[in-house]
Amino acid sequence: MSLYDDAVLVLKGYQGQDELRQSYLDHLAAHPDGMWKSCGDGHITASALVIDPARERVLLTLHGKLRMWLQMGGHCEPVDATLADAALREGTEESGIAGLTLLPGGPVRLDRHHTPCAWHLDVQYAALAPDGAVEAISDESLDLRWFPYAEVAEVADTSVVRLVEATCARL
Repeated sequence: MSLYDDAVLVLKGYQGQDELRQSYLDHLAAHPDGMWKSCGDGHITASALVIDPARERVLLTLHGKLRMWLQMGGHCEPVDATLADAALREGTEESGIAGLTLLPGGPVRLDRHHTPCAWHLDVQYAALAPDGAVEAISDESLDLRWFPYAEVAEVADTSVVRLVEATCARL
């Protein structure tokens, strides 16, 4: 199964955000290259909100280009067999934490947002960090910081706040 096929299956199975979910499916139906950064009309991306082992805080990255506190995430790559793989790879690369595990149940939410390269149709997962995890700043980040859930709204935009809320509901 291709990454494209996996994305279609994941989106068809996703419960909630019906109108947005359908727009993702419509995008993929209209764009066979809709998984890749090269698709100028927008592309599917995958992200992972990293949760500390005590389930009390989330790790956010101060994105180097956007200069915003965000969850880990980004473009799908040919090495990704599934959207979950892409989210886990991005989470690991950008957090520096090995051994992340995605929360069961598939994506936590969807978020469509414009970036300098194109529209991102983000499929958002949540990942639990293992005990003893130590983060490491990647070259895509200016900073990494753990935030208690209640403090996320003070530093991040509505999209991240909604992701935290949906993740807390999943936990």
